[in-house]
Formats: sequence, structure tokens, C-alpha cells
Amino acid sequence: MDREALPLDRRLRQEILFARERVYRFGTATPLERLVLPGPGPEIWVKREDLSAVKAYKWRGACNRMATLTSDEAARGVVTASAGNHAQGVALAARTLGIRARIYMPRSTPRIKQAAVRHHGGDSVSIHLAGDTYDDAVAAARHDEAETGAVYIHAYDDLRVMAGQGTLADEVVLSGKGPFDAAFLQIGGGGMAAGVSAWLRTHWPEIRLIGVEGVGQACMKAALTAGSPVSLDHLDLFCDGTAVRKAGDLPFRICKDTLDGIETVTNTQVSQAIRTLWEGLRCVAEPAGAMGLAAVMKQREALDGKRVLVILCGANIDFLQLGVIAQSLDSAGSASRILRVRIPEHPGTMVRLLDSAFDGLNISDFQYGKTDAEDAWPVFTLGADDPARLDELPARLAAGGYDWEELTDAPDIRFRAIPLRGDLLQHPAFLRLDFYERPGALHDFLARRVTGRTNLCYFNYRQSGERIGRALIGLDFPTPEERDALLATIPASHGEGYRACEPLDSAAQRRLLGK
Repeated sequence: MDREALPLDRRLRQEILFARERVYRFGTATPLERLVLPGPGPEIWVKREDLSAVKAYKWRGACNRMATLTSDEAARGVVTASAGNHAQGVALAARTLGIRARIYMPRSTPRIKQAAVRHHGGDSVSIHLAGDTYDDAVAAARHDEAETGAVYIHAYDDLRVMAGQGTLADEVVLSGKGPFDAAFLQIGGGGMAAGVSAWLRTHWPEIRLIGVEGVGQACMKAALTAGSPVSLDHLDLFCDGTAVRKAGDLPFRICKDTLDGIETVTNTQVSQAIRTLWEGLRCVAEPAGAMGLAAVMKQREALDGKRVLVILCGANIDFLQLGVIAQSLDSAGSASRILRVRIPEHPGTMVRLLDSAFDGLNISDFQYGKTDAEDAWPVFTLGADDPARLDELPARLAAGGYDWEELTDAPDIRFRAIPLRGDLLQHPAFLRLDFYERPGALHDFLARRVTGRTNLCYFNYRQSGERIGRALIGLDFPTPEERDALLATIPASHGEGYRACEPLDSAAQRRLLGK
């Protein structure tokens, strides 16, 4: 029977079998590892595609497709568009097969992915940065295809690409770790979800298959709702590896029959999953690579006692982005809220707030600059291992007579825009404080040093996860003599729970005051 006449799902399964014979020329199977989380929940197994040659699963589909090129097609060369991981797979195949490849990438592609393409492709590839989005890169690559006759290697909307991705599911089935009750499969254009879901459904008919998308890039969910692929008006780029505006036609035709549902996850949930993978397996996932685990953690209670599969599909994350993600999370990994609280602009009121409403909570971020002679509005990021403690905060603040507002998503707080009116200060001193990170450390410093007529006028602190916490603080005094007297009592190092406390030089103080 002509293979082209077979239904799409049967053709895909057949192509996965053929892909077995091709892909291992370019790479090796990746491990399946258990991720153990504290407390009740599912038994989680992680497919470590981050340990592949290109640190992502995309080599499978790209190499499988390029291995089927005819000699005439190979001579014409190939062209593709990619946000990074697919490009690395094409580069790896191009170098191995001796085929010329032109790779179009958005100008915003992380440098680590551009460098990896050059590393894997060597002289066989050339990178062309085009536009600001994946769609722009696709348009440029398609124009190249039309002008030169090169073969376009699609990142996901291609049967053999989908089949190549399906070999990772084949490895899961052959691992002996199954069957699984559920698998959570991240979706960009849908190529991996299609190949993997088709293969898992074939071998484990009862498995529950869930597609996972970011809330701002859920193109497959939109396609399933509309009955066919549709373009999203807006696209969130945080999970850049899955930032696709429109699901592929072939993946959609498979996923509409194989998937049991779509789960969407937020960027914050993905960031927490990245942290969980680091703490549990000591591996670093790119945002798209952690989406499957993010969905599992979101449904943790409902999945209690189940055996679930997630795919760490990539680890190509820019080092700077990793730092931003780490800073966005409370260092204790706890639940957190950001609050702005009004207190009288008088000595001792900050300590009273810490002793009452904030007692027992962890302060992971503290932003304050004096802007009013009567009222202070410090901003705190507060964490707690038990989310119920944070739920009690409104009642505790009300009991203390404090006005407050929630600023969890405020952009000025995220960018640390801390205002300070120097004209309201009398005789300020600004200090760099290094202290040993422990519960109550900031409270102890304020209680011991901000006493009498001393007033806190500035505080800039963010928990970093180190043993040493670092803060930039400002104290205001009614007379220069009181200022100098207090500064004389602060040792240069090793005192009263802090490691060092040093005044800023005069030039730094002038800049802080806008002079």
C-alpha cells in the first residue's frame, strides 16, 4: 500500500520507526531520571533532553529530516528559521552530512543559542539575523528558499521532523520505567507534542496526555478552540523556545486526537519549575524546558500518587536571563507577596511594624526612600513557607491600624525605582551594610542602631541566596554631632550580627541625593 495514502497518524508512527535507524548517527539516547519532591504528590520522571548533543530535543527532528534529503536536494543546500534549538539541530546535521545550511534567527535570539549554532555547524552554516520575531525569521528564510531553491527544513510542521521528535518517546517506552499515568508535553508549534503523544498513546492507550503552553503563547489551545490553527494577536516571549504564534497544521491534526487537554502556565510558575529542577536534579532548564514540570506542580494535589512523565526539552538559556529568573523568586522558594505599607515618619515605627504584622515572615526585598515629611511608604517582599501566613497579613495589618496596598505586579517595584527627596533630610549618612543572612537579621540591626532621634530615610535590599546579605541604607539625624557619634560606634567588621558596615564616600552620597 502506498504510504502516502495512509492516515496521518499511521504514517507518523511508521516514520518514527524509520527514524530509529537514522537519528542515532547524530546523537545518543538521553536518560530518564526520577525527580523527588518533598511531601505528597506524584512520582515524577524527567526525560533529560538537556543532556543531548545540542542541549535540547530538536536535533532529533532536524537530523531525521535532513537524513532523508536526496542527493539533488542536498546539493541545493537547506535553509531554515529558528529561535535557536532547531537551528542547532540543523547545524549538527549539516556538518555531519556535509550540506550547506543558511539559518535565519530573530535578532533577539539569545547569544548562547547563536554561539551554539556556530559551534555545531562550523563552516557548513551561516547565520542570518532577521527581524524581531520568529515569524520575521520565517519570512526571510522562505524568501531565501524561493530565490535560491534551497530546501526549507521546517521546525515542526513536517512529518519527518515530528517523527524524529517521536524517538524520545520511543526511548521512554523502551526504558522500562513505564507505563505512566500522565505525560505533560510542552507545545510551541506542536511537533514534539504530536510525535511523542502519538507514540505514547500507541503503547500506553490509557495514558493521559496533556499539552502545556504559556498563558501568553497558547496557540494550540486557540487552534483546538477554533477547530484549525489560528494566529495569536500577541505573543509572550519569556519561554522563547515555545514562542510560536500559530500551531503547525500537521501537529494540530495529530494533537486534536491524541491530547486529553491543554494546561497553561504563567512565567512565574515556569520560573519556580526551573528552580525546582535545579534543586532536585542540579540541572538548568531554559524556560520552555521547564514548562511541563510547571504544569505538574500546578496540579500537584490532583496528581498525588500518579506516575507522571515530563520532558526537560532544552537547557539553552542565556546566563543573564538565568540571573533575572533567580532574582524574581524568593530565595527560600516560599510563597511571597509584595506590599506597600504606610507608617508614620517617626523613629521606631519601622521596628514596630516588623515586630507586629510582619512577625515570623521572611523579608526578601525591602525598598524605601523618604518622600514625605509625615508618612513613609516602605515596600516589602514578604515570604512564608506556609501560604496561610501570608493570607493572614491583611488582618494583622488592619489590627495594627496600617494602610497598605498590594504591588505584586507593579513595574516600578520590579525595576527598583526607589524615590528619595534629599530636601527632606537634615544630616543623612548612607551606609553599605553586609550582614549574615538569618531570620531577624534586619530587624536586629534596626532595633539596635536606628534608635533615639535617628530616622531611617533609605533602604535598598534584595535577598540573593548567599550567606551574606547586602543592603544600602540611609539614616537621618537632627544634628551632625549625633550622626558622627553613631557612626563612630559602628565597627568596620564583625559586630552584632553584621559582617561589615561602611559609609559611602561623599561622591556616592551626592549622586544618591541627586546633587
